[in-house]
Amino acid sequence: MISLNWVKDYIDIEDQDLNELAVKITKAGINVESVVSNKIDNLVIGEVIDCVDHPDSDHLHICQVNIGNKITQIVCGAHNVRKGLKVIVALPGAILPGNFEIKKSKIRNVESNGMICALYELGLEEKTEETYKKGIHELDNNAKVGIDPLKYLDLEDTLYELDVHKHRNNDCYYHIGFAYEIASILNRKVTLPNDNYKEINDDINNHFDLKVETDKCSYYLAKMVTDVKIKESPEFIKKRLIAAGMRPINNVVDISNYVMLEYGQPLHFFDKDKLGNYILVRDAKENEKIITLDGKERVLNSTDIVITDGDKPVCIAGVMGAENTEDDANTKTILIESAIFDAVSIRNTANRLNLKSEASIRYGKGLNYEYTLKAINRACHLLEKYADAKILKGMVIHDKVDKKPNIVEFTTSEVNKILGITISHEDMEVELKRLDFTYQVKGDKFIVTIPKRRLDIDANVNDIAEEIGRLYGYHNLVSTLPKTTIKKGEYVGNVKYRKLISKRLRSLGLNEVKTYTLVSKEMSSLFKYDNKENIVLPNPMSSDKEVIRTTLIPSLLNVLNFNKTRKVNDVMIYEIAKTYDINYQEISKICVLMKGYYLNNNWHGIKVPIDFYLIKGILENILDYLGLKNRYSLVVDEISNMHPGMSAKVLLDRKEIGIIGRIHPTLAKDDIYLFELNMDDLITSIKPLKYKEVSKYPSINKDLAFVVKKDVLSSEISDVIKKSGGRLLTDIEVFDVYTGEKLESDEKSIAYSLTFNDPTKTLKEEEINTLFNKIIKDVESKLDAKLRNM
Repeated sequence: MISLNWVKDYIDIEDQDLNELAVKITKAGINVESVVSNKIDNLVIGEVIDCVDHPDSDHLHICQVNIGNKITQIVCGAHNVRKGLKVIVALPGAILPGNFEIKKSKIRNVESNGMICALYELGLEEKTEETYKKGIHELDNNAKVGIDPLKYLDLEDTLYELDVHKHRNNDCYYHIGFAYEIASILNRKVTLPNDNYKEINDDINNHFDLKVETDKCSYYLAKMVTDVKIKESPEFIKKRLIAAGMRPINNVVDISNYVMLEYGQPLHFFDKDKLGNYILVRDAKENEKIITLDGKERVLNSTDIVITDGDKPVCIAGVMGAENTEDDANTKTILIESAIFDAVSIRNTANRLNLKSEASIRYGKGLNYEYTLKAINRACHLLEKYADAKILKGMVIHDKVDKKPNIVEFTTSEVNKILGITISHEDMEVELKRLDFTYQVKGDKFIVTIPKRRLDIDANVNDIAEEIGRLYGYHNLVSTLPKTTIKKGEYVGNVKYRKLISKRLRSLGLNEVKTYTLVSKEMSSLFKYDNKENIVLPNPMSSDKEVIRTTLIPSLLNVLNFNKTRKVNDVMIYEIAKTYDINYQEISKICVLMKGYYLNNNWHGIKVPIDFYLIKGILENILDYLGLKNRYSLVVDEISNMHPGMSAKVLLDRKEIGIIGRIHPTLAKDDIYLFELNMDDLITSIKPLKYKEVSKYPSINKDLAFVVKKDVLSSEISDVIKKSGGRLLTDIEVFDVYTGEKLESDEKSIAYSLTFNDPTKTLKEEEINTLFNKIIKDVESKLDAKLRNM
């Protein structure tokens, strides 16, 4: 919590609306979580002009109270209420801490129009047994009736509750540091407090020696004061400590806490008479014990830092002091410690001992050595002024601090590039002045010295850009689309084509299956069309999983049988998976297996059975989809475990890549059709697709049918038609095959639909008829075919 009344000691903010200032601070990067004001409406100073006992109570009093504009009656139970006392009165409508609203009421049948308050009831003092016993707060006789009591007591304050980012140094954990933050936002100067004091003609070095034996203490300062008088702190110190959430104790302890909240530097006050004449700072011994100020015994380890009197520990450095050197009412001589310890070590010690304190939090953030010195001098000033202390000459110093200036060089363009906006060179100078960063300008280059109070800023242009940007205003950042080279997000390689093929097969009505790579010895001996030798496992998990497959067909047959036993008669499945041979050669394959009806709609009487031509259509659809049209062919062949009259090899660019056909009847009584392709060979054959413009001229379609011997292949007829048709023939499609009446037993009729088109002109009937007749003549002469009347 930051008290704005306290901050006003260092920077003038009287002209500022504190709620609006909180918004400015938040926009500049320090989040003000809430603005807390202890102002309470309907609170006035009153004077008790009459006080009598309540007739129905042994402790209540009926008071007549002058509140300035009238006299009102209030029932009060405080033991110290009396006639002539000036008090704090909460009138009806006042809302006290805890959302307690004061209302007109009757207390034991007597009207009461408000409440006479104690400070703890107003949230201005901690409620303890001691403060409760004091009763209502008694104002002095100079208090003017009817005015705001908080203003009179100088207790009206506004507090900022800060949510400080963990990477920010502790400069926002103390009031001078926060004053610099406000100064940078308002472009004003900070005035540091008075730290002057007089020294007596005696030197600390005559009474005290220091030795540091750990690298975890880089800076240690000690001052000595004597003739200290322990008493109550002045009101302004108590009020400010209360506002910051700390309980006042006595002037010596309060000054230590006050300086810490002012400069961010924790101090430790040792009772010099209890301490002795020597301090040794060292690493703790393993399992070393110390009783801390809270009366608990702590067990230390070698990673902790301790302050000792040369023998026993008198303080856990940066965390908490020990009972054996605690200041008390008899303390006369104090040794003031102001030091810097390793931040990581302090954090670890505080966490392990569960001793997080205001001091350990600040030590754990890292400290500015300049303020380490200023804090000890400020403490001497306050002790001299408010504890009547005499300060000895000299200071005991251990100094291993790297005082090298933190300097960063940058140009205006570098900062603008990071921020994405354009700030002029002159504006950048303005922001550096607001930050109170000293700088030089050489040409277009800034040479900036970062002040020691900003330990969170490293000597790089990124940190400087952040500081300049937040003061210039993040709201001035213009949203722009990023300029960068991007590439299309997509699957590549085998994964890409596996996804494409799988999606295409699903769109054709097939279902994907996933099966084991392992099969039985019996199944592995089937479909050895590529003559690959299997790997047999030496220790299989079961007899049906003892061989690594070289083909997917047996696995899909197992899936078919599984479905068949469950009355699933129409099976259309596929798998894309890897196979392995005896040499551990990995080959990806695609296998499609189909049985039953491709379409089976009883309502409309539509049944499309699965046959060789249907699965051939599936195969051609996939190959055409991949851009392989006119590059593949089927060659009739006898294949192991395939029907001798319905099986063929699949060639791509005249290279065998798979098989297609019906399973041999000895293996299955049902008509089961399949094809299997080597996906690796398929993928390596794919080339980028070439596109051509759709012809804007009309096409001409003509149908014809040839009667040929049954041993003549349709592909042979198609080849002759393509060659004779030339460039004007753009498509050939078989639409009918007929055997039966009017044909000999060794003959068949194949009907073709031919499409003609010229991308440069509209075709004439005469030239198409001439070409059409040439096709008929060539087929008849080369294949002993006859044109069939349609």
